[in-house]
Order: sequence, then structure tokens, then C-alpha cells
Amino acid sequence: MGSMKERMLAGEPHLADDPELVADHRRALRLMEQFNTSAADEPEARLAALRELLGELGDETGIRPPFYCDYGYNIQIGPRSFVNYHAVFLDVAPITLGADVQVGPNVQLLTPTHPVDPEQRRAKWEAAKPITIGDNVWLGGGAIVLAGVTVGDNTVVGAGAVVTRDLPANVVAVGNPARPVRQIN
Repeated sequence: MGSMKERMLAGEPHLADDPELVADHRRALRLMEQFNTSAADEPEARLAALRELLGELGDETGIRPPFYCDYGYNIQIGPRSFVNYHAVFLDVAPITLGADVQVGPNVQLLTPTHPVDPEQRRAKWEAAKPITIGDNVWLGGGAIVLAGVTVGDNTVVGAGAVVTRDLPANVVAVGNPARPVRQIN
């Protein structure tokens, strides 16, 4: 069965209030606070906090504070990507952003899932599914990407869209739920 952290990392049901996971979350809270409250004229301190927080941070990638996550170590962001203000990356499962990704303000990437059964929810069981964002994707402001979704390379997700299913490469997708409305040549 393994520890709750091992179960979480394997995508299995786990208890989020497990002491090891709580300690990992506190670590992330400390590093987010360092990043989110650092002065604009302290780019090295800001970058150091991000590098310690995240699993991988590509070269020439920028993130504007505030930025929020659960653990940080499940997040990989490729080179030359940009994440705008108020991003929420709930990384109970891996979140992977490719190279040259543009993330608008108030975007949410939400990997956790919760049981429908009320007793299991009351007992604090949860699980998660990874999110993968391909290269050169643009997630418009306020977009929400749900657990288990992959967004293909070069795709544009419109502002406010809710992505509930995989999106192919080279499309513009809008709406709730997000649907491709045109091909990108």
C-alpha cells in the first residue's frame, strides 16, 4: 500500500492531512511566501525561492507573483514560458508545461479529484490526475484546466474556458466546457 505520499505520487486515493503531506505543504507555503512577498528589485531572491519550490523551472521562464500551489515539487515548467499574476497550480499530481507556454492571469490548473461518496469526502480522501500542457500553448486569462487533461502543442485556450477533456494540437478552444472552434495552420 505504501505511505500516503507514495499513494499520492502514484495517483491513488490518499489522505491529504497525512503528516508527511502536511509538512510538504508547509514547505511550499514558506517558499510561496518568500516568492510572493519578495521585492521586485530582488529578482535573485525571487528566482531562488521558485527554484527551491518547483520540481523544474526552465531557463528564461518568468512567473509573476502571487503564485499558489499545493506542493511545488510536482510542477515542471519548460524554458521561455511565462505565468502571469494569480496563477493557481494545485499539484497533487504532476503538472507539466512545455517550452514557450503563455499562462494568462488567474489561470487554474487543478489536478485533485474528490470522491462522489459523501462519507469518503468527509473522511478527507482525495486522488489526482496529471495535467500536461504542450509546447507553445497559450492559456487565456481565467482559464481552468481540470484533472487528467492534456493540451496539445500550439493550442490556444480562450479566456475563461473550462478545459474538461484533452485538446488536440493546433486548435483554438473556447467555452465551458472548452471545445475547439477552429484549426491553427
